[in-house]
Amino acid sequence: MTRFLFLLLFLIPTSLLNGQSRSTQVYDNGLVVSAEVYASEVGKQILQQGGNAVDAAVAVQFALAVTLPRAGNIGGGGFMVIQLADGTSTTLDFREKAPQRASRNMYVRNGEFDPELSWEGILASGVPGTVDGMVTALERYGRMPLELVIQPAIDLAQNGYYLSYTQAQELNSRFNTFSKYEGSKKYFTKEDGTPFKEGDLFIQKDLSEVLEQIARYGRDGFYSGSVADAIVQQMREMGGLISYSDLRNYSSKWREPVKARFQDYELSIMPPPSSGSIAVYQILDMMDDYALSELGHNSADYVHLMAESMRRAFADRSFYLGDPDFNDIPKQDLLDPKYNHARMIDFSMDTITHSSALSHGEFSNNYESDETTHFSIIDRDGNAVAVTTTLNGSFGSKVAVNGAGFLLNNEMDDFSAQPGEPNAYGLIGGEANSIEPGKRMLSSMTPTIVTKDGKVRMILGAAGGPRIITATLQNFLNIAVFGMNAQEAIAANRVHHQWLPDILFYENYGLSPDTIRLLEQKGHQLRTMSIARGHLIYIDPDGKKSSGVDPRGDGHAAGF
Repeated sequence: MTRFLFLLLFLIPTSLLNGQSRSTQVYDNGLVVSAEVYASEVGKQILQQGGNAVDAAVAVQFALAVTLPRAGNIGGGGFMVIQLADGTSTTLDFREKAPQRASRNMYVRNGEFDPELSWEGILASGVPGTVDGMVTALERYGRMPLELVIQPAIDLAQNGYYLSYTQAQELNSRFNTFSKYEGSKKYFTKEDGTPFKEGDLFIQKDLSEVLEQIARYGRDGFYSGSVADAIVQQMREMGGLISYSDLRNYSSKWREPVKARFQDYELSIMPPPSSGSIAVYQILDMMDDYALSELGHNSADYVHLMAESMRRAFADRSFYLGDPDFNDIPKQDLLDPKYNHARMIDFSMDTITHSSALSHGEFSNNYESDETTHFSIIDRDGNAVAVTTTLNGSFGSKVAVNGAGFLLNNEMDDFSAQPGEPNAYGLIGGEANSIEPGKRMLSSMTPTIVTKDGKVRMILGAAGGPRIITATLQNFLNIAVFGMNAQEAIAANRVHHQWLPDILFYENYGLSPDTIRLLEQKGHQLRTMSIARGHLIYIDPDGKKSSGVDPRGDGHAAGF
């Protein structure tokens, strides 16, 4: 069966390597939507072989570690939201942790904060969580053994896969950076220095051996033994912090989802250290008093209302949110409708509230990366999984573990590396997200599963740093309020506001000149930007499953 599976993958038509047609397709049984064609096909075939949505999710995650090295990973971390057909709803946090030797001022040099240290190089990496997360999810909810669901990824690494045009260009664009690090140069540049081309066969022998170790020994195949030796050796050679103890003691964590109700829908969203759940809940709460459908999709008033709600939610994000295992997050206050309605008491449909005049709210009792990746899965029984995973920046820290073939994350930049200073994506962080040993860094990753009348109706998520939150929100509203189909919802133009900088971002050609003029009259400063890449599944009341594949990327839907 393994050989048959690989041959099917190897024969994927070249025409699919740069994405598929962007029309909604309907499926009766299982459906997988991810950022990469090989990975989606792996997930589909696991479902066809009798695996459930969790089996397929684990298989897709390991496949992405091979075929999407800029974001798919075993050297990073992420979040998983699970909604089973029997009503079980849970989430798994496999976010990276700060090493035990990490410290609050580890990026301060000569009295000054040096942001480059948390962005590139060996000090930028947190303790990876992906492998533990996948093994943990499979052991609790999967049907298939680990060695079976990981085998397609082993085959893809051992025998190679064909690079798409986009993948070739992404690798080439980092040539100079990869060349600075021995392992990265070995694995992600050509030996003769020539550029990669579309259609090149990309083989990763060392990575296949690491995956074999995981298949044979489970989490111990990564967090101990030869793979742990390679990681720690890399740390010692380059002055990094991750130790054998950090690896051995890492564990993912089951958490209760945040539940948000909007109209007749219930959203189950990844809780902190994801900030997306609180933010999406708050924004929906703040907008709930308005007849959104009457305002009109992407009208000036609709965009203004949404932007002002986003502004307030992101101000709260910056101050209150972090790792709940280290901070007493005022979750119930932030989710209180009275609080969120009070946050909008100074809202005017005619003018903005300047971010400089808007801080976090008070209670009565008291740049994240474009290179994240999200995938959505539903099986024939109605079990659903949403996973968002990342190395943070494109290709993470840019440091590959020599002898192991995988990249390490640069997630330490998602801490408030220096509270009050913006990270690489312009996000301001507070004390709740300061660096502490063993702490998980705050994230904008927002995997979400939406139910109605007890049945899964949407599986959502996105890639794109803080824009993940606002893209996921808008994709949901496009269906729930404006009645779009899955592909229309994912392709529709989006906007984004994150409090600071005080700019309303919109996509090229996304707003009419008249709408832009009206927003400027209200006081908005506008700037164009591509706003995230999402992949969603919609299930209609009859159980028909349709895909939304973002035209902003090379995503692929595979169903049957």
